[in-house]
Amino acid sequence: MPFLVMGLLNNAVPFSLLFLGQTAIGAGLASILNATTPVFTVVVASLLTRQETLKGNRIAGVVLGVAGVAIMLWSSLSGLASDPLWAQLCCLGAAISYACAATFARRFKSLPPQVSATGQLIGSSTLMLPVALLTAGNWSIADPSLTAWFNVLALGVLATALAYLIYFQILAEAGATNASLVTLLVPASALFFGWLILGENLGVTQLGGFAVLLAGLVVLDGRILKRRRAPAV
Repeated sequence: MPFLVMGLLNNAVPFSLLFLGQTAIGAGLASILNATTPVFTVVVASLLTRQETLKGNRIAGVVLGVAGVAIMLWSSLSGLASDPLWAQLCCLGAAISYACAATFARRFKSLPPQVSATGQLIGSSTLMLPVALLTAGNWSIADPSLTAWFNVLALGVLATALAYLIYFQILAEAGATNASLVTLLVPASALFFGWLILGENLGVTQLGGFAVLLAGLVVLDGRILKRRRAPAV
């Protein structure tokens, strides 16, 4: 049962929401919204479940993170942007689900990462199999191109299986908030490849919101601030 819950929170729900959201918005914006995961993780782990201590830098990081999200969504809320609000909220929903998963995953701390990752993926596959069968229609395995199958293989092996082995190792050693900070790496690579391969561009408001969010994540992490305060030897 715990692996089914983990598969639901860390795979089935966020993957579905991200794919749905990206039918209407670009990869760059989706990745920026996904980078709010550490902010929501602090809220869930510190305020709702009391797993981690809520420190001053984390409070400041959450405030800046929420401000960054508000800036990114402002143009959509005011009706000025072409990016649909529902699609952006789907990506934020995925981030919230990831945050809940990071907190729930603490119960797997004593298990080897291979066991946790395998159990989670089996759980999510079990949950999604009925959905796939019900929505497949007249789909045939020969329909997708060879390129599409290579993309599926890369997502499954590198971006999912290998990534979760590393994720559970970090989670056991560094905690939920630090594990969720890996999402800092996603926007930079997604923005670059979205621009290089897909020709995507972001507006000034979205980039400004991302800058505020990034500042919030740096404050939330706290390590740079500690180094600045450390006395010179």
